[in-house]
Amino acid sequence: MDRIYVDHAATSPIHPDVVQEMLPYFTEHFGNPSSIHQFGRKTRQLLDEARMTAAKSIGAHPNQIMFTSGGTEADNAAIFGTAYGNSEHGKHIITTQIEHHAVLHACEELERQGFEVTYLPVDETGRISIQALKKALREDTILVTVMYGNNEVGTIQDIQAIGEILKDHHAYFHTDAVQAYGVLSLNVQELQVDLLSVSGHKINGPKGTGYLYIGDGVSIAPSFFGGEQERKRRAGTENVAGIAGFAKAISIMADEGPQKAEAYEGFKKTMLSIFKEEGIEHMVNGSAEHGLPHILNVSFPDVKTEVLLVNLDLAGIAASSGSACTAGSIEPSHVLTAMFGKTDRTKNAIRFSFGLHNTEEQIEKTARETAKIVKRLQK
Repeated sequence: MDRIYVDHAATSPIHPDVVQEMLPYFTEHFGNPSSIHQFGRKTRQLLDEARMTAAKSIGAHPNQIMFTSGGTEADNAAIFGTAYGNSEHGKHIITTQIEHHAVLHACEELERQGFEVTYLPVDETGRISIQALKKALREDTILVTVMYGNNEVGTIQDIQAIGEILKDHHAYFHTDAVQAYGVLSLNVQELQVDLLSVSGHKINGPKGTGYLYIGDGVSIAPSFFGGEQERKRRAGTENVAGIAGFAKAISIMADEGPQKAEAYEGFKKTMLSIFKEEGIEHMVNGSAEHGLPHILNVSFPDVKTEVLLVNLDLAGIAASSGSACTAGSIEPSHVLTAMFGKTDRTKNAIRFSFGLHNTEEQIEKTARETAKIVKRLQK
């Protein structure tokens, strides 16, 4: 059976060229970048070049890039770093109800430590109100953290508009751009963000890699203590092989990103047209106007999410739900709940997300198989 992977928003396969780029740094170039001999200088050169590659991809400067172990660490470093480093100016944080758990759980922990967090609601497309954000801003607000593109439904927030609002406020502005990076063009100067998080394994790079963009003048407290790596902001010997692969993935992304995004939009249209042609009842979750090209979240009335996922898997198709599976039971997605309340729509949603190796033929097969299963289950 030919298996079809349409769960790229969860993780993506490593590009073959990325693997080849990493191999020498496991064997031949193994030096510690902090060492002054030629082995260390070789890996230090790699880090410097990778930092330039990462910075160029978002219109930043190399010294504004802090390599991390992934998006979760980048989010945590931005949130805890800002909170601990600026608490003398206030203890109020603004975020949204649909953030990734790397942001939400960090904010919840800060609440336990005495910080106050405002969780902005969203409309049925998953977008926040800019006016509500303005109203929530206070003198003691030290951080606003708003996801660029949602990982479950793909909805994009108006980050540039938020940046414009905050340019005259002392609060730092952070955006989790993990899902947007690679499929959208991002420029930190245009967006006017102070902090931006990225993950390597979402762009066909290795797991365990990522970075946090930290704008000039942004004060954050370090999370790790030890050596002076990453401009004293993140102690610990760098993941040289991982960073080598991450940089290669970024380079490939820069060359192929626009064409891929166009292809993914085409995949969305293909799936939805087949669902319509097959006559199955379905509802698209997210914003048609403001959505990431590679994510399609669909609810199928009278079909249980877990049953549909199991049937798809048996048919050789790997998709996912907008829900977290815990102890064998599927809880309603916090994102869909924020959008639709406690309705059945939160219990029958499937996320298809596209990426490397997907073809038009695969997407057509996925849509036909999904329609066949849904017809059977809806009876």
